[in-house]
Amino acid sequence: MKDFAPMNDIPEQSAERMLGVLLVALSAAVFGLAGVLTKSIAADPLVITCWRGLFGGIFIGIYVLWRRSRNGASLALGWQGWLLALIGSTASIAFIAAFKAGIVANVAIIYATVPFAAALFARFLFGERFRRQTMLAALASLAGVAVMVSAGIGGGSVRGDALALVMMMLSALYMVLVRRFRATPAVWAAAVSAFLLFGFGWLAADPLAVSARDMALCVAFGLSFAFAVILWTEGARLIPAPEAGLIGSAEVPFAIIFAWLILAEQPPLASVAGGAIVLAAVFAHGYLDWRRGRSSAKQAPSVREPA
Repeated sequence: MKDFAPMNDIPEQSAERMLGVLLVALSAAVFGLAGVLTKSIAADPLVITCWRGLFGGIFIGIYVLWRRSRNGASLALGWQGWLLALIGSTASIAFIAAFKAGIVANVAIIYATVPFAAALFARFLFGERFRRQTMLAALASLAGVAVMVSAGIGGGSVRGDALALVMMMLSALYMVLVRRFRATPAVWAAAVSAFLLFGFGWLAADPLAVSARDMALCVAFGLSFAFAVILWTEGARLIPAPEAGLIGSAEVPFAIIFAWLILAEQPPLASVAGGAIVLAAVFAHGYLDWRRGRSSAKQAPSVREPA
């Protein structure tokens, strides 16, 4: 008697993974605009957070309601969804404040270490395996970040670097929890997170003290934020959390190039040196994973031979 594995399993898994990779990669390109948009708006960070939260929440909410009309999915968040919303809103505040206070390249490069922080969270919170390859890459990226942060002490960018580190840790935790809470409507949680930002900004700042130009940029920021969040959240459900963070790190070169072309912002030598270390660790780690995945795919048969 022949024992056949379902012939569609591998193609379906491959197609699902490719879709996840594509969605996360596209979100990285859009996220790369965040630093330029933040620095282009003259308003206070909390004002930017407020309006970005409102418009981002509206756009994400429209998307969620459209999907719900098609699949009837529940919008009940539960404690998991509210936890995601609170972590996401806190990370967003640190995110915008970091860009305002620091150098776009530094913030983007520090964010590139998210996959390693995600691997750490996954290991210590949920017992997932922590590979030696990931540990070595994490140590190398930590050294690169240390070069950037130490050079910023006394140079005016240490506050931005510190806020970027907070944002990075929160983003890593969010990334792990999105995959862990598969039953939670994560995109809807992102919309709720954005509305929480609007409410907080409205109470803590003066959101009406904004020019027409800044308001237009805030609308654009909210739209790009919503687009990127939808792409990343949907993509991150289809691939492992460390891999999603790794692919998402592609936003680093986008952010640096956009800042250079649009803002004429040239990072200092320490940022270039530290960033080179971090990016080398990130992309070397990614290349090894990619090569391992290709090797496994070639060796795995689609149909098992008779037992």
